[in-house]
Amino acid sequence: MKPRNLAILLSAGIALAAAGCGSGTGSTPDAKSSQGSAAPAAAAPVTITVGCKPPKNNPKEVAQWDADVAAFQKLHPNITVEGKDAFPCIVPETFQAKLAGGEMEDLFYVYYTDVQKIIGAGQAADITPYLDSVPAVKTIRPDVMTVFKSGEKVYGLPRVNYSTGLVYNRKLFTQAGLDPEAPPKTWAEVQAAAKKIAALGPGYVGYGEYSAGNTGGWHFTSSLFGRGGDVVTPDGKKAAFNSPEGKAVLENLKTMRWTDNSMGTKQLLRWEDLMRMMGSGKLGMMIGAPNVVQEVNNTFKGKFEDYGVAGLPEATKSLSGGDGYMFNPKASPEKIKAGLQWLEYRFLTPGQGQFNYERAKADGLPVGLPDIDLFGNTEPGKKILDLRKQFATIPVEHFQTYIDANSTVEFKLEPPKAQEIYAVLDTAMSAVLTRQDANIDQLLSDAQKKVDNILAKSS
Repeated sequence: MKPRNLAILLSAGIALAAAGCGSGTGSTPDAKSSQGSAAPAAAAPVTITVGCKPPKNNPKEVAQWDADVAAFQKLHPNITVEGKDAFPCIVPETFQAKLAGGEMEDLFYVYYTDVQKIIGAGQAADITPYLDSVPAVKTIRPDVMTVFKSGEKVYGLPRVNYSTGLVYNRKLFTQAGLDPEAPPKTWAEVQAAAKKIAALGPGYVGYGEYSAGNTGGWHFTSSLFGRGGDVVTPDGKKAAFNSPEGKAVLENLKTMRWTDNSMGTKQLLRWEDLMRMMGSGKLGMMIGAPNVVQEVNNTFKGKFEDYGVAGLPEATKSLSGGDGYMFNPKASPEKIKAGLQWLEYRFLTPGQGQFNYERAKADGLPVGLPDIDLFGNTEPGKKILDLRKQFATIPVEHFQTYIDANSTVEFKLEPPKAQEIYAVLDTAMSAVLTRQDANIDQLLSDAQKKVDNILAKSS
């Protein structure tokens, strides 16, 4: 998962109806007077601290958070939400120390890649007994909920979920005589399209790829998963990428780089490099999630209408990433119940919180990117899609093939020791893209030995 990218939207309106029913003045007074029973006791006050409140340099997002807190507390007068802002939300150098010292918020923010380690270390509360109070949980994609499970126990809830696809420049497709409404579905089609885009002239690159700063290994993993391969064995003890699928990833890149000359001569690219190339209008295609388009628009002077995202070619599985919240193991049952109600309201309800697209549009924020997929083809998922289209400020149709592909693809998490493994795989990626005589079999064999050693040390 690349650190600069991610965050977005979810919540749950069923809680509103439940709250409305519980606080009304319908039959309860009659029951009390006829039976002589006392009125139910008001819920005891409870305060919850919540990590990853938007930072002060994002005033619109801060205002939205504060408005949601006020609305939530009006529905639940006994609950006080105290947001803790920090940027970035996770600092790797201090994250584990805070966990070990029990210094985390009642609801603390996590990347998917840290979840299982946190569960194994006993640093998060088991929230399974309280999930019946959160109807939205039943509609979250099972493959997404698996992230926060150990056996049958659940230790957290997702906030954002995304998978990789094929980001492409629709404007360049048109210039090259390609149909932007029919992006490539196979790697052979990617190769053919890349050749046509590169033929537009000097400086045009048909397909771009990373090979430095751990980004090469990250994209190798994405391509490998799409082809049905694995980075490590199911038990996590051995490397598994020295396989026909792993070889196919590198052979495809070697062909595009040296035979087709469709990848340009500048290599050893890092995260910002492909973003900058996309923003300049000279790069045709790259692997990425929809948030790539937002970053290109916001930071690298691209325009939303010039880009589209399709499904990862030939993929039945796709590298998934995201984040969510877990609960401090010291949190009381009352805090856990209150925290679940807040997560449902803010992150898991269509039309509310992060899915309040009407508000986002009014605030001048972009609406229309399919940058989160928590519910798949369920009723909440369909409602979110409809709302996104209703209040869209960018062309939602440019991302429909990505949405269609994700309705059938299986999300697959990063491997254990991901960043260390990615660093090793960078070597194989960079060799193929910078040396015409690179020996793919030898590169994979050497990488396998190094990753086996990494995994052996962690077991």
